[in-house]
Amino acid sequence: MKPLDPRLLRQARAARLYVGLTSGLGVATTALLVVQSLLLAHVVAGVATDGLTFGDVRGQVAGLGIVLAVRAVIAGAQERFGHRAATTVVRQLREKLIAHAVRETGRGGADLAVLTTRGLDALDGYLTRYLPQLVLASTLTPAVLVVVWWQDWIAGVTILLTLPLIPFFMALIGMATQDASDRSLVSLQRLGTQVLDLIAGLPTLRSLGTARAQRERVRVAGDAHRRATMKTLRTAFLSALALEVLVTLSVALVAVGIGLRLVHGTLDLQTGLAVLLLAPEVYAPLRAVGMHFHASQDGLAAAQQAFDVLERPVPAPGTVEAPDLSTAVVAFEGVTVQHDGVPHPTPSHLTASVGPGEIVALTGPSGCGKSTAVNVLLGLQKSTLGDVVVAGSVRLTDVDPASWWRQIAWCPQHPVLVPGTLRENVSLLRPSVSLDQVREASAVTGFEDVVRTVPGGWDARVGQGGTGLSAGQRQRLALTRLLLSEAPLVVLDEPTAHLDAGAEQAVLDLLGALRDRGRTVVLVAHRPALIAAADRTIDVSGRVAPGLETSSPMEVPA
Repeated sequence: MKPLDPRLLRQARAARLYVGLTSGLGVATTALLVVQSLLLAHVVAGVATDGLTFGDVRGQVAGLGIVLAVRAVIAGAQERFGHRAATTVVRQLREKLIAHAVRETGRGGADLAVLTTRGLDALDGYLTRYLPQLVLASTLTPAVLVVVWWQDWIAGVTILLTLPLIPFFMALIGMATQDASDRSLVSLQRLGTQVLDLIAGLPTLRSLGTARAQRERVRVAGDAHRRATMKTLRTAFLSALALEVLVTLSVALVAVGIGLRLVHGTLDLQTGLAVLLLAPEVYAPLRAVGMHFHASQDGLAAAQQAFDVLERPVPAPGTVEAPDLSTAVVAFEGVTVQHDGVPHPTPSHLTASVGPGEIVALTGPSGCGKSTAVNVLLGLQKSTLGDVVVAGSVRLTDVDPASWWRQIAWCPQHPVLVPGTLRENVSLLRPSVSLDQVREASAVTGFEDVVRTVPGGWDARVGQGGTGLSAGQRQRLALTRLLLSEAPLVVLDEPTAHLDAGAEQAVLDLLGALRDRGRTVVLVAHRPALIAAADRTIDVSGRVAPGLETSSPMEVPA
């Protein structure tokens, strides 16, 4: 990736403002630095050679103090706005990545999650340290070199000959560091993917007795990430030492030349001091760019991946307003989804319909594509073949997603809970609901019994992901939220997955309440009682009774 990739300016508006501000501050810093060096050389040379008193140089000393104060203010402003801009840029990139992932259904996963979180955090070093020094290197270095040449052309030639050595060695070191940074980010994503997959499958692994065996896999991935990170740090320290030695030797050459000419009387003290003060400032921005280059590489690697994701084409969102789902028939017409790395599609040629006010259960063995069919119905995943058709003619791919999702209430196997009170979580889909309505719905789902046992009742707070509630209690809360919503289509993915047999009756009561209200329900079910409560069942696996010949999944009256 380039030191300042134009895609960063296009994707994050805050980056454009920050680059403009940094450029302006860089020009101001350059001017102040030149004035400071010339004033200091004039004061010292006047006192040393001309015998001037403090009264004679009082004005220059006061001006020098003002210049130093303004430089301190500019440095503080640069640091402050740098951190603020870094936070804003990372937030804007995250929002675009998440929005892109929503439109680009069926892709992403743990790699994208790590990139959006930990990966983009590394941009902070790039924006607060590397980019300001890069701007200074493009403004301060040539401007100060011109001033040095104007003061003493011999020193200017010396600097001009030694200056290219710094970017040359920076390029050599950078080529080695880029690969190390890319490997570090890949190892972090691999570690994050394994940990997320492990957490998601932990209940299954524990039931099989293989949870402890995964520790070695996580440890190996963690060690790989540690080695990659330490290699990057080691390269950064060595390169900083190399650049420091190179700059020191270059400034020493200028100083030796000035000293010899001062001894021989071919150079006056004021000019020598001015050049000697300005010479390190010519190299300083380039040296700082080299030192901070390594700190920015992780962020640049993450930004490169983020831009690659954002540049992937996504299907244009539909513009057709979704039909009223309280009266429309929703039909799967040959829906087929081919998953990466899986030889057979699941589901395959799913053809079935759901009428308004019906309760339809999707059945079949694990892995046959029930949850995938639900994702296609929700518009969260694109089918390889076929589509969902509404009201006989409107294809889901042509429908505006916002108008579709407004009419759907969804309860996945792991319901989404936000930090807040129980009442806020229950009324998430319908904020205007009254407390009496909340209590009435919770009595149907059995969540009222949970509220009685929690200190604080409906005002009790839960943490991120429902921390403070058991899995079954979170499921009851989500079912109550569905009952309170006014969405005409309700989708449930294994609503009894985390409930015991005794609490299963609460789900059956919920289905009865939804049927009484004329709501359409599509649910993924395994338990016989839940299947029996449905009006019809759809076997997503396509199994048929002996003697029947069909290639489509079978609809069976419950």
